[in-house]
Amino acid sequence: MKLRIQNIRFPSGLEALELLPEGLLLINTINAYSYNIARKDALFAEALLKSNVLLPDGASIVKAVRWLRDEKIERIAGWDLFVWEMKRLQTTDDRQQTTDVKTEHAKSVLFLGSTEAVLAKIKARAAVEYPNVEVHTYSPPYKPEFSDEDNQDMFKTIDAVQPDVLFVGMTAPKQEKWAWKLVNSGQLTVDSKKNKEGSRLNTANCKLNMHVCCIGAVFDFYAGTVKRAPQWWQEHSLEWLYRLIKEPRRMWRRYLVGNVRFVWYMVGERISGK
Repeated sequence: MKLRIQNIRFPSGLEALELLPEGLLLINTINAYSYNIARKDALFAEALLKSNVLLPDGASIVKAVRWLRDEKIERIAGWDLFVWEMKRLQTTDDRQQTTDVKTEHAKSVLFLGSTEAVLAKIKARAAVEYPNVEVHTYSPPYKPEFSDEDNQDMFKTIDAVQPDVLFVGMTAPKQEKWAWKLVNSGQLTVDSKKNKEGSRLNTANCKLNMHVCCIGAVFDFYAGTVKRAPQWWQEHSLEWLYRLIKEPRRMWRRYLVGNVRFVWYMVGERISGK
């Protein structure tokens, strides 16, 4: 499955988030970096293209859509999605508490990913800013590939919490592929060295009735372990440059080489016309 910007329909702006229904939704974001990876990773491309919602997280995507399709869209970053979801749950709970109808449980979220230290900071901050939202966390093992046992533990956590929103923060493309396999048909296929044919974990008892949001770096931004670019840099489409300046050793290839590659791909899409 080939990923092409010309064939993706993006939400027009932040107000589009208000139209998202409740229930199971897989929500992903795309930027130049993830686009470049998806051009060579078929499963990642499938995970992005078959998302219920794919948000344009990056000025490069916004500019590419305008150049290729003469269509104006607005950037919706993973941070924007995170804040919108948390406010939605907070205000929903506020409304429920002012009525005579009592709910079975408070609205809840599960942060799945990152380290215990980062998750602890997230939970502490969320308790102050979103006091009506129950916050649960789970730190999976740090490894390139999860085992059957790893996935089963994560399923059990999801099933026990039954969150209204599942935030996944494992970095791209790992998080998107994992979430896609989780949501797809209620099963997860795990390719392992021990079993080259893969194994299927039955998640029929794990009720997937939530927004599944892959938001990566937002975990660190909210925890304060990584500083997000100031508002001026964001407004002038320079957030990538801010991160490059802050972490040149880690980010130079992603942004300097990656941005040139992205432009090359866009020129190819423009020439092909389809």
